[in-house]
Amino acid sequence: MRVIYPGSFDPITKGHLDIIKRIAPKSEKVYVAILNNSTKNYLFSLEERLELIRKSCEDIENIEVVYFDGLLVDFAKKLNCSIIIRGLRAVSDYEMEMQMALVNRSMYKDLETLFMVADGNYSYLSSSIVKEVASYGGDIEQYVPKCVAESLMKKLR
Repeated sequence: MRVIYPGSFDPITKGHLDIIKRIAPKSEKVYVAILNNSTKNYLFSLEERLELIRKSCEDIENIEVVYFDGLLVDFAKKLNCSIIIRGLRAVSDYEMEMQMALVNRSMYKDLETLFMVADGNYSYLSSSIVKEVASYGGDIEQYVPKCVAESLMKKLR
C-alpha cells in the first residue's frame, strides 16, 4: 500500500511525525507531500520545509518527501496512489476533513481518505501554536524535532 500524507508542514511537528511513524510500517511507501500554495504565506520556504522533513524522517526507510501544487487528487493520480492519510486531533477537525475527503473522492473515485487519531500527547499541537510559542521565546523542543526547533529559533531572531 502506497499512501500520501499531505500538509503544509510549516513546520513539521512531533504530532506529524507520530502519524508518519505509525503509518510507515503498515505501508510500502509513504509520500510526505508538502502543499506549495502560492497564495499562502509560509514562515519556511518550500526548500526549508523539504529539508526539515527529510532530516526529521531520516530514520524511516520507506518515506519520500515530495511537494505539489494544485489539486491533491491530480497529484495522487500522478503517483498512482489511492490512499490519503489525514490526522485528526479533535472532533472539530473531523467535519472539515470529511468534507475534503468527499470532494476528493468525487473527483477520483478510487481515492480513499483514512483518518488517524492523533496520539493524546499531541492532540493539542499544531504548527501555528509552535510558531506562536517560539515567537515569545518559549521552549519548543518538546513539540518539534531538534533540527526544527533550531531552525525556527534562528528564523525568528
